[in-house]
Amino acid sequence: MNTKTFHLIDHPLVQHKLTIMRNKNTASKDFRSLLDEISLLMGYELTRDLPLEDTVVETPIQKATCKKLAGKKLAVVPILRAGLGMVDGLLRLVPSARVGHIGLYRDPKTHLPVEYYCKMPPDIEKRLVIVCDPMLATGGSSSDAIGMVKKRGAKHIKLMCLVAAPEGVEKIQRDHPDVEIYAAALDERLNENAYIVPGLGDAGDRIFGTK
Repeated sequence: MNTKTFHLIDHPLVQHKLTIMRNKNTASKDFRSLLDEISLLMGYELTRDLPLEDTVVETPIQKATCKKLAGKKLAVVPILRAGLGMVDGLLRLVPSARVGHIGLYRDPKTHLPVEYYCKMPPDIEKRLVIVCDPMLATGGSSSDAIGMVKKRGAKHIKLMCLVAAPEGVEKIQRDHPDVEIYAAALDERLNENAYIVPGLGDAGDRIFGTK
């Protein structure tokens, strides 16, 4: 594993909230709320390297030279459907961000991703793209989603997930060595059904209360 492109966000608040989400008895309402809160907290780390420029403002005391974002535009791209649970937290952090959508599902027999939808902002090539999916398991869906964003012109992409398996991290780093990965946890492994161990179950089902 390349530790230069994998970032573990181990802030105490993130870890505490993630522990509650792992509990199988946590209700969908609380699961959604916690995912939203963690997404906002993780967003601070993902946007840490945004460029700044000087600007002059007039405070109640005098004029001052201060910092503002240097025009770097963002796009948040959730992988449907579980990735939707991470969007609102990021938008509260960066309200001007545009939102794209990628529809992929995992074939239950082959465990391979199947594409069914893709809609991106028209100027995606000018934006920092944050691809969102709570679970980075095999890495197949995330790798395909990143490839779809690249085909539409994106050049600066980050992957944001809640829980990652080593297998998924290795696949992203192999397929897309230019993409940085941000996760709140790096779990042990995948089981025979390609679920993350210990993980937190199916994030989509837990977000939306389905089975």
